[in-house]
Amino acid sequence: MLEDEFGREVTGVRVSLTDRCNFDCVYCHNEGLGDVRGPMEPTDDELSADAVVDFLEVAAAFDVEAVKFTGGEPLLRADLEEIVRRTPDSMAVSLTTNGTMLPDRADALVDAGVERVNVSQDAMDREAFAEVTQSGAYDRVIEGVEAALEAGLAPVKLNMVVFEATAGYVPDMVEHVAANDGLQLQLIEYMPEIAGNPEWAIDVERVHDWLEERAHRIERREMHGRRRYFVAEGAATEDAAAGTPVAADGGTAADAAEQPAEGMVEIVDPVENEEFCANCHRVRLTHDGKLKGCLNRSDDLRPMGESKAEIRETFRETVANRVPFYGEYMVQEDGEWVVNEAYLS
Repeated sequence: MLEDEFGREVTGVRVSLTDRCNFDCVYCHNEGLGDVRGPMEPTDDELSADAVVDFLEVAAAFDVEAVKFTGGEPLLRADLEEIVRRTPDSMAVSLTTNGTMLPDRADALVDAGVERVNVSQDAMDREAFAEVTQSGAYDRVIEGVEAALEAGLAPVKLNMVVFEATAGYVPDMVEHVAANDGLQLQLIEYMPEIAGNPEWAIDVERVHDWLEERAHRIERREMHGRRRYFVAEGAATEDAAAGTPVAADGGTAADAAEQPAEGMVEIVDPVENEEFCANCHRVRLTHDGKLKGCLNRSDDLRPMGESKAEIRETFRETVANRVPFYGEYMVQEDGEWVVNEAYLS
């Protein structure tokens, strides 16, 4: 297994199969939807299935344990099931999707080898969902989550980006996962350094504090020391006048805590988080065949090459040059984060 000079082993890869998407989420750093006529063969600027598999076989030879397929929207690739089927057996396979095409393909994806799925869902209200995603596909997403559960992909993790426009939807999303067995919630901190609009960012510690007040149990994951909050059904809903947590049936939070139903909520908070970056173990492959060691950077891209020998060498170089974004590439001076000139080419 390869590791960088900061002692971080690369245990996983994240493979973007396309930058096309049938949503136009306001927080996304991509512009334009691209060709979204439905599942189709790769476009000229997208890696072929053979190229993706070549990369995965190289990664597996370096003892990489897991791959997550992403986009854009990866289900816009008609050959996704083929790629999953051809993924080395030693690698765990997961998928991030907006869920709209899962009703038709969840079973086939599971048969091909998908083991876990994350579905993007930023609100429980149709109008709010449409405002954030610029899409009227709310019902289709809900159907996609149900299809994933029926195909055996529980727990399905719902991804919600938390920023100014969505922060008020967090209680309903927490209640939703608490009330529905098989769902988990992943609250993702808005990243202005990628998406712009820094005024949209909120203090994510306020979300941590809110969850801590309502959770009846808190665990810490080994990865990033990330906290997992277990919230009983009803505990996320508050009486605005009295400030007392109430259950859906009008009972108190104490009553709700006695109920077996609970939801697991996790916060992904990489912004200005040195601990997060110090524990990053992924290399990313872009849809057009470039390797990068850091999600936040666009100045570390390396064309992976065409032969396995070239891919192998590029993978080694990418890992060797990985740098934690916060605490190394970005450092604090007088309370401000500034680029460390040592890493500028």
